[in-house]
Amino acid sequence: MLRVLAVDDEAPALGELLYLLRADPRVRSAEGAADATEALRRIGRALEAGPDGDEGIDVVFLDIHMPGLGGLDLARLLGGFARPPLIVFVTAHEGFAVQAFDLEAVDYVLKPVRRERLAEAVRRAHELVHAQTAHQTPAPEQIPVELGGVTRFVSVDDIAYVEAHGDYARLHTDHGSHLVRIPLSTLEERWAARGFVRIHRRHLVALSRVDELRLDGGATSVRVGDAELAVSRRHARHLRDLLMRRARG
Repeated sequence: MLRVLAVDDEAPALGELLYLLRADPRVRSAEGAADATEALRRIGRALEAGPDGDEGIDVVFLDIHMPGLGGLDLARLLGGFARPPLIVFVTAHEGFAVQAFDLEAVDYVLKPVRRERLAEAVRRAHELVHAQTAHQTPAPEQIPVELGGVTRFVSVDDIAYVEAHGDYARLHTDHGSHLVRIPLSTLEERWAARGFVRIHRRHLVALSRVDELRLDGGATSVRVGDAELAVSRRHARHLRDLLMRRARG
């Protein structure tokens, strides 16, 4: 049975969608999110917990027009995950169908949502989830970045540290940096299981890329490649413990 997340900034529409989804016998659970940022946090937790975790999400029913991060933006971000949930767009606008299917959406359901039409979308997702369960192969997680109109996929394993830029984050690799529209707090949750640790309100680092831990007059910093990054007092002890534990194997 499907584990579903429905995302819509309009409360009445979200409530109606959840009601219809929970009435479908193929849906095991259906939870709601009021915007794409909240949805991204929930999906990140689900991926960290693994496909069999209690917070697992098989399919996201996603509105397109929302304040801030839109549905198409969220779908593009999810496309860079190693094992993203399936996407079904649920929208009042017909004009985005081509973009939706370019993003490999399972279905494109127009509002007002009819029970029979939604049931067809659930059926398609249900069949695909069962097919994926039998044929999934592990792949390194990647994150999409935009470079002059071209989308590239950066492996998370190539990222040394991440720097906060408001609602954006700059990913630093050995070959350059990339700005992505994801808050640092979201990446902190999503990549904790991959060895990324918050060291400051502005920085998240990959433990495996820390070359030196420096103490100077009560101030703590780390060297990551050519960069020296300050460690806030509240994170210093935890970081030191993690690095020592890692060194001992």
